[in-house]
Amino acid sequence: APPEPRFRLTQERVEAQSQALADELQALRPQRPGVVDMYVLTFAPDANAVFRRESAVVAEVMGQRFDAVGRTVELVSHRDDAPRPAWATLLNLRRALKRVAALMNRDEDVLFIHLSSHGARNAELVPDFWPLHVEPLTPALLKQWLDEEGIRWRVVSVSACYSGSWIAPLSGDGTLVLTAADAEHTSYGCGRRSEMTFFGRAMYDEQLRRTGSFEQAHAAARTVIAQREKAAGKEDGFSNPQIAVGAGIARRLQVLKAQQERAQAS
Repeated sequence: APPEPRFRLTQERVEAQSQALADELQALRPQRPGVVDMYVLTFAPDANAVFRRESAVVAEVMGQRFDAVGRTVELVSHRDDAPRPAWATLLNLRRALKRVAALMNRDEDVLFIHLSSHGARNAELVPDFWPLHVEPLTPALLKQWLDEEGIRWRVVSVSACYSGSWIAPLSGDGTLVLTAADAEHTSYGCGRRSEMTFFGRAMYDEQLRRTGSFEQAHAAARTVIAQREKAAGKEDGFSNPQIAVGAGIARRLQVLKAQQERAQAS
């Protein structure tokens, strides 16, 4: 892969970033009374281009599949001169969650979050954005912020090695958690030569384009990923993507599915 571009952290870059995030959050559409709206947030704190591409594809698919255009925020660390997308820092994530919580109907609407980066065995989502220091995101911190904002219905997708370690801390009645691996295995396809991770490609670019069900897409993606990892010679065994679905979020997603079917039929 070509070398990463040189990156100079200047005051101009920082100020442009702050304005870009403010503009993006201000442009978010409010919730529609009587409609189950899906808000989408992607977070990619490693400046590897594969995570940026994955974030863009996930945002596109969610916009098309769940009518989330105008209700999507991408936070992606990158070394481009352009200020957008806004960087994936914890402060930016906190600000985005606050803004979404203020706009959505917290008893009715659903927040989808896709996290993509390198993952550690201790459940940290590892950032890499030198020379800017960014603290790692953990499932406990994400849950704390979601609870504090009163966001009741959540779908959390974690595309990272060892991401199964996010299942237990985040699981609950109102939460669906999807991961690219279990707690003991790496995921695959995050090298700089990759177009997308195996999980991102199979789950979102392929399966979720064909169905409005996260559970169906995840089950189909597992089979595809197992075949591709075997063909690629993955040495530490099947990544074993995981899913946990709370009873409450399952019912809420059924309401959303019925709403979409009515809209398509009309």
